Amino acid sequence: MKLLLNFTAGLQAQKEGFEAIGCTFAENLWQPGRSDLENCTACIIDLYEGIRHPFRTLGLKFRLRRHGIPLIAIDRDAPWYRGVRPRRLWLFKALGLLDIYASHSLQNADRFAPIALYLPNAARTNVYNLAGRSLSELRQPAAYRYDVSFIGNLNAIRYREHRKRAEFLEELLRRLTALGINCHFADSAGLSPAEQVDLIQQSRINLNYGAACDNGAQKSWGLPERCYGIPACGGFLLSDSREHAKNDFDRETEWASFDGMEDCIARIRFYLDHFELTRKIAEAAHQRVLRSHTYEIRARQILEAALGWRRNRSLGDAS
Repeated sequence: MKLLLNFTAGLQAQKEGFEAIGCTFAENLWQPGRSDLENCTACIIDLYEGIRHPFRTLGLKFRLRRHGIPLIAIDRDAPWYRGVRPRRLWLFKALGLLDIYASHSLQNADRFAPIALYLPNAARTNVYNLAGRSLSELRQPAAYRYDVSFIGNLNAIRYREHRKRAEFLEELLRRLTALGINCHFADSAGLSPAEQVDLIQQSRINLNYGAACDNGAQKSWGLPERCYGIPACGGFLLSDSREHAKNDFDRETEWASFDGMEDCIARIRFYLDHFELTRKIAEAAHQRVLRSHTYEIRARQILEAALGWRRNRSLGDAS
């Protein structure tokens, strides 16, 4: 299928998903010509770029409408949009430009389009995978170097949205170290993808805490990408609680979470004492990610929504 993708670098994984399922596309055309739009199934944009440039998006919408092409926005910043001026959000909503709004969180999902599609983050399985190891190898306790690890953005000076995470992990590290628990918390900026996979597979427990789209104590419902990438590598994930976990994993057999510092420490101690249970959960989550949470699957979900929109539009025109 032919698509128009107006993406930023932050949506590279989504682009890879469309490539993997055989789509062809033109990129970053905000004033596409007739030849660009002929036989085009959908136009997909980064919501943030649409909000930043509402009148450019309005011009694009006029061109798409003449050709019966849906305008779809992918949102990875919902629901707080920190750093975006409220009047820009208001204007974009008032213009009503989107046909389909696809978001990792369904908080306030009805604000931008008549159709809201739950589109979680996913695993980049071309990067985050078993890397030649087997799940049976990861069942061996001797394979592990660390008890607990974290990989992610820890630069709270440059990225203020990560201050709460950095403070939490600093205190957690202090308290776990006092208990004799071996930890390794690393900023992802200093690690290659291969080094990240190696660290995940050397850690009995891999943590997720916080997301850039959180607003202090107000959490996004959506799961960060590491919640899919860690299981894709065969790692055991222990995450802060997230509302949409119930949509993406079986919370009894594929998911482990905590609420706050004391619960986090208690859960870590429990799972370190129950290694076989962590591997059962990790393996079930690994299979669930491969079955339901890859970017190829996300690309197909978007295409299904686009084709559904086009069918409904055709039925409306016929009536």
